[in-house]
Amino acid sequence: MSSLADFPITRRWPAKDPGVLQLYSLPTPNGVKVSIMLEEIGLPYEPHLIDISNSESRTPEFLSLNPNGKIPAIIDPDGPGGKPLGLFESGAILLYLADKTGRLIPSDPARRWRAIQWVMFQMAAVGPMFGQVGFFHKFAGKDFEDKRPLNRYVEESKRLLGVLDARLDGRRWLMDDEFTVADVAHLGWVRNLIGFYDAGGLVGIDGFPNVLAWLERGLARPAVERGLEIPARPAA
Repeated sequence: MSSLADFPITRRWPAKDPGVLQLYSLPTPNGVKVSIMLEEIGLPYEPHLIDISNSESRTPEFLSLNPNGKIPAIIDPDGPGGKPLGLFESGAILLYLADKTGRLIPSDPARRWRAIQWVMFQMAAVGPMFGQVGFFHKFAGKDFEDKRPLNRYVEESKRLLGVLDARLDGRRWLMDDEFTVADVAHLGWVRNLIGFYDAGGLVGIDGFPNVLAWLERGLARPAVERGLEIPARPAA
């Protein structure tokens, strides 16, 4: 592919500025990972709102970029070798942007891999487990008579919060004093668990003071504050 016009998704969500990175997303815990990252690193980009409530992520145009039908996804017109690159999966996008700019990723090889392992921890454990708590506590699953699934995901989420709390003991960020992609990956999910999902009491969030202090520090960052609202949701 030689230009953005070769990506079918741009026919439905055309680029106003085809020279900058195109973000296709929604401010969900996974979506804000990329918008926060972009705000933190200062890379110019153009956001496009993908309304998943209207199944826009299941349209042929979106599926042409991400066959899994999930947000976020990006097209970087200045990808490797100067050629456009389409990419999906929020963790992969975070690492791509970190490598592209040299930002929010440790330069020391050993520390780099330790940061990546925490991104993988979020992708493999925190996101799936917290998401299930949301489903069984707030959404359709709350009406299920059998509460064993909810209890199972609550207990696992408590365990994961314990892992994070232990890691953050005596540290400002997951990588000591360095704010990295590891923090970006987690912020939206922890915020969502105790905010939108209203599950703070359920998981005993007050028992994880290091996580709460870390979350407060993270949410106070101007780039994080901006990224949490991008792309802007349509007015109700």
